[in-house]
Amino acid sequence: MNAQGIDDVIVRALAEDAPWGDITSETFLPVTATATAELVAREPGVLSGGAVLRRTFQLVDESTTVDVLVDDGGRFEAGTAIARIAGSARSVLRGERIALNLVQRMSGIATLTSRYVAAIEGTNARVVDTRKTTPGLRALERHAVRSGGGHNHRFSLSDAVLAKDNHLAVLAAAGIPLGDAIRAARAGLGHTVHLEVEVDRLDQVDEVVSAGVDTIMLDNFSLDELRHGVALVAGRALVEASGNVTLDTIGEIARTGVDVISVGALTHSVRALDLGLDVTVS
Repeated sequence: MNAQGIDDVIVRALAEDAPWGDITSETFLPVTATATAELVAREPGVLSGGAVLRRTFQLVDESTTVDVLVDDGGRFEAGTAIARIAGSARSVLRGERIALNLVQRMSGIATLTSRYVAAIEGTNARVVDTRKTTPGLRALERHAVRSGGGHNHRFSLSDAVLAKDNHLAVLAAAGIPLGDAIRAARAGLGHTVHLEVEVDRLDQVDEVVSAGVDTIMLDNFSLDELRHGVALVAGRALVEASGNVTLDTIGEIARTGVDVISVGALTHSVRALDLGLDVTVS
């Protein structure tokens, strides 16, 4: 999550929220009025988005001071003061909703991710996200996953080769053997490009791994099938488990011996964490 990426998101959000200014504050609040505010946790969680919080208020008014009191990845209890903001009352209220929306979502992702990570403690597996992110917010949401102790899958379609079920269906319809397609892909790719292929049947595993993939994704496999798949791979590639992973199932999935468990729910159906901005105007 770089500074330009943060600014791009916030600038668009601020323009959407007040394209011609905040006419309420500009109508009711004296230009000389000042305000202080505390970002307070209404429930326990894990913080993500401290830099986003700070930058939101600074892009509204660079004279606003923002002290973030909890580091990204830090845990907090209900009632914890996470940050303090001070500046022009108009500026604080102008940035309030955008700052809250982004940090609440990011912290919700970090908090949920931390629960998935805790559920596989003691195994060699890692929890990773997917491309099921909010359009335009991927960099922030991926950072939030890392704040929660998780890891990132490929960032975009440009980062790695990942042939999934639809790709394989096209190959089958064209009469192209999967192993041949993988070997041709490997021959044409740069040596630094990661190659992954998804399968949904055990009888595909040996063909795919023998053709030279870096990772094989076992999609919607039962626990017994996952164990069998790991044994078939036998260390020749990384093994990723995917499909309908929940907090109730991820521990058993991890104990099958897979290396990676991808969880779309980390970003596509997360609940925003309950944080509040308590403002005092003077």
